[in-house]
Amino acid sequence: MSTAAAPVRSGAVLADLLPAARHRYAVDAALVLGGAALTGIAAQIAVPVPGSPVPVTGQTFAALLIGTALGARRGFLSLALYALVGMAGVPWFAEASSGWSMPSLGYVFGMLLAATVVGALARRGGDRSVPRTAGTMVLGSAIIYAIGVPYLALSTGMSLSAAVAAGLVPFLIGDALKAALAMGLLPTTWKLLGHRG
Repeated sequence: MSTAAAPVRSGAVLADLLPAARHRYAVDAALVLGGAALTGIAAQIAVPVPGSPVPVTGQTFAALLIGTALGARRGFLSLALYALVGMAGVPWFAEASSGWSMPSLGYVFGMLLAATVVGALARRGGDRSVPRTAGTMVLGSAIIYAIGVPYLALSTGMSLSAAVAAGLVPFLIGDALKAALAMGLLPTTWKLLGHRG
């Protein structure tokens, strides 16, 4: 009996390694729903930041991980579902919040775009090595802040520099730790599965 891993087609992401056969749409739907639910659960891991209306949460890490593992299309759909259901009133944004009026909603929109971009990069091997994963996670985080920080400024009346101080600077160390975790987790998963990229 051979233990060699089956070859993976070029452009595959981790979710593509799941057996699907005739049930591809059901598997994709389950992955999308699971990704949205995981983001909602991770959002409840929240630590308030003094002087900032934005808490440190696990949802940004979940969003980047989901985008990378599921690919751009499924990652986008997962985060779109998360955003739409939360805006409709399900309390699964950070600290069990929901709706349209949160100053941190821009970060949710940023996560939607970031999951899509990191998913596209993962299809090009952006999660197969430590340096590539680092670049993918840094770009994904930058996208989240590029949308979240200006939205924070507009929704609260803060100046842009005040929004950077309240909505970016306090999170940099945590983001570095999340990126380091992804740098260990994603390439290791590919290696354990016996695939190279």
